[in-house]
Amino acid sequence: MHKKTHFGYSEVDEQEKAKKVAGVFSQVADRYDLMNDLMSAGMHRAWKAFTVLQAGIRKGFRVLDIAGGTGDLALSFARQAGDSGQVWLTDINEPMLHLGRDKLLNQGYIVPVLLCDAEQLPFPDNYFDRVSVSFGLRNMTHKEVALSEMRRVLKPGGKLLILEFSRIWKPLQSLYDSYSFSVLPWLGRHIAEDEDSYRYLAESIRMHPDQESLLQMMQEAGFVGVNYFNLTAGIAALHTGMKL
Repeated sequence: MHKKTHFGYSEVDEQEKAKKVAGVFSQVADRYDLMNDLMSAGMHRAWKAFTVLQAGIRKGFRVLDIAGGTGDLALSFARQAGDSGQVWLTDINEPMLHLGRDKLLNQGYIVPVLLCDAEQLPFPDNYFDRVSVSFGLRNMTHKEVALSEMRRVLKPGGKLLILEFSRIWKPLQSLYDSYSFSVLPWLGRHIAEDEDSYRYLAESIRMHPDQESLLQMMQEAGFVGVNYFNLTAGIAALHTGMKL
């Protein structure tokens, strides 16, 4: 019997989830950046800028951006790592990856781009100085496997950064729910012409581990010094951890 996992509020076979997530992002890829700006009133740019600041990329660093999508983080990392560094842009979704590659090329950055699954990273042990994943972890079927892989490819002393939607401050929950389940699907229908994908987005955020649960998952995966920063009242959170 096939094991089940969550796809938003639905239950699906584990082997089906990756295909369904791929379908969601293939549908919305060409309007993904626009929808991010509209949905977050541009706040996602500030969250990503904070993540880049916390990453502390230096010249010559090797950086892996997992589920890098349209390349916002990879572009900032490439600027900081310089010609002596190496920034890999990876994603499991080909249309998103093409958009990210083109964005970096348009800014004059040629970086290695790879279609790959975060649960089976095709990189050697102890290779990267930094690993990041931005708004991608909640879509992974086996998060504990992905976290283990991220730790494996980090060098000792390397840092993982996870930027993800999280649990909002409780007094704002009902207002946030109204926005998530009314406004988001409306935007999806009228801007991205895909209401279902944005209803899945709202559901997937609710099914993702909260701040403390993700911190514990990172510790169980072997990360040390794990910490998190709540962003915009906890709508998003940045978790960081180190590999000894």
